[in-house]
Amino acid sequence: MTGAGALLREIRRLGGGRRLARLAVAGVVAAGTELTGLALLGCATWLLVTAADQPPISALTVAIVGVRTFAIARGLGRYLDRLVSHDAALRVLADVRTAVFAAMARPAREPDTSPDEGDRLARLVEDVDSVQDVLLRCLLPAGVTVLAGGVTLAVTGAVLPAAVLPLAVGLIVVGVLLPVAAFGAARRAADGLASARAAVVGAAVDVSHGAADLIATGAVAAAVAVAAAEADRVAAVERRAGRVAAAVGGVAAVVPGLTAAGVALVAAPAVAAGETSGAYAAVVILLALGKVEAAGVLPDAATRYAHLRGALDRVLAVLAPPTAAPAVPARATGAPAPAVVAGTPAPPVDVRLRGVRARYADDRAPALDGIDLDVGPGRRVALVGPSGSGKSTVLAVIAGTVVPEAGSVGVAGAAPDPETAWRQVSGVMADAHVFHASVGENVSLGRPGVDDDAARAALRTAGLPGWADALDRVVGEDGGQLSGGERQRLLLARALAVPPPVLLLDEPTEGLDPAAAAEVLRAVLAAVPRAAVVVAAHQLAVVADADEIVVLDAGRVLERGDHAGLLAQQGWYAREWAAQVASAEGYRAHATTG
Repeated sequence: MTGAGALLREIRRLGGGRRLARLAVAGVVAAGTELTGLALLGCATWLLVTAADQPPISALTVAIVGVRTFAIARGLGRYLDRLVSHDAALRVLADVRTAVFAAMARPAREPDTSPDEGDRLARLVEDVDSVQDVLLRCLLPAGVTVLAGGVTLAVTGAVLPAAVLPLAVGLIVVGVLLPVAAFGAARRAADGLASARAAVVGAAVDVSHGAADLIATGAVAAAVAVAAAEADRVAAVERRAGRVAAAVGGVAAVVPGLTAAGVALVAAPAVAAGETSGAYAAVVILLALGKVEAAGVLPDAATRYAHLRGALDRVLAVLAPPTAAPAVPARATGAPAPAVVAGTPAPPVDVRLRGVRARYADDRAPALDGIDLDVGPGRRVALVGPSGSGKSTVLAVIAGTVVPEAGSVGVAGAAPDPETAWRQVSGVMADAHVFHASVGENVSLGRPGVDDDAARAALRTAGLPGWADALDRVVGEDGGQLSGGERQRLLLARALAVPPPVLLLDEPTEGLDPAAAAEVLRAVLAAVPRAAVVVAAHQLAVVADADEIVVLDAGRVLERGDHAGLLAQQGWYAREWAAQVASAEGYRAHATTG
């Protein structure tokens, strides 16, 4: 269980020795509880067998008191076991959850490209919760079996040495061989189920989301058949896993009886030879039966661990520090900007990029290469260029979500760390998420002090005046009930709910015609007169009034200047402007004649 070992090392790193000490105490308490139960079994067995010979009551007094004591102690031990083990596990879980959230805020060179970040977040929350199951239902039972098994073997050896061998064999079968077999079978099943269930989900989404297209093309029956076939594949994998689990469970149920029989076989000659009494032989037989039966939880623990292994690996991957942190040779220094709160003006902030180079993978060309940029308070800078030219990456570098491998980045005179970035930077980013919640909740998300009036004002500024009186409207999963333009403007309203010192806008008016888009952007900029604004756009008419327009191509600056100056250069900007103007005039002419 290499993942389990890595988890223990991570627990030590996060919480120091005190967390491992708590887990060790929990293991000792659990083992003590199990040993108390075995002691109760052994004491009661000795009492019953001895009492059959009708000895004087004084000979049974100690055993009677022992039975009562162990019975009370077992109940108390079970309570303490649950209390101490869950307390230790929950403290570890709190450490892991805090570390995971901190790691998620850490800037990264390579973004997560999975299509559904809401699903990614939900999966990570479930993965973190699985740490508790790994501790309580996998590692703790294994430790208890080793500790209690060792004590049981020692007691058996002291009473009847010949019984140690059959007891050890039974413990090895149930505590080692069966868990290994169960883990291997469960791992193969889990790997098969992962792909099979993913295929089922994909087929179901295709049928549900593409119902209209399937009906139109007459492909409903074929799509349903594909989904049914994928569901049958999942059922087949689950049946195979169930058969293996049943076989392991059956063997685990038989082994305790066989172990007890083996102990009885070696105990009978010892009793006949007078090496031990019948009462002690009975005690050893039932101790062997009870201990091997208690060890029967390990195959289930191994199966559970096999299913949790993927979640545990994902959590450990998030917690692992970067193997090679990207170097930023000349980082600016200074004090971070103060936090932004609703109802207070945004403090002035300067943004400076010098020689920034960034890439998303070592084997790929730089997404940015030698970018310089200055954006002061109240200044508006536009980033334009063909798709893939690096516009969104510039915004991500300013926000602190992508760390450059060279150059310097300064925000308000300080190199952006995650905390600084969250305080200073807001806007509409390409990967921003709209939650399955109301309009008002989406606007006020993460914005302290934003009330309904502030949300309405932000919606009006963002070009959604009709939504100002519909704050309770639910927008659907990832804004599924919104058009692309409405989704962008809802995100824009979220950014404007608390005016930020730095406003980053990535295609904020997508879905609007150039005239409407320019009008919305003018209203947005008027609402944040002191903010440093960087806008990435494809529609040149939307950003023609910017103080500076930077043309990017393949991560490099191709041209820069204001609108008039770029037209005079007769370069990419001038050609693209002419093409977009001609396209707009053609559309208007077609609409007029049509």
